[in-house]
Amino acid sequence: MTSSRNHQEAHGIGQIEEQLKQQADAAKAIQGENESDREIAEILRRDTQSSLDEIIDK
Repeated sequence: MTSSRNHQEAHGIGQIEEQLKQQADAAKAIQGENESDREIAEILRRDTQSSLDEIIDK
């Protein structure tokens, strides 16, 4: 059952990440993007990938 729960959690996290990405894309389309935005996006992308790797490894 733990495997199923982990799968559900990973799926939920994926949905949240997709929603946040859509919101960020919409904000970028409305407001434009600057260097700080790009740097933050890169940091978040790296952090997200390492977080997903941790979930997958469990």
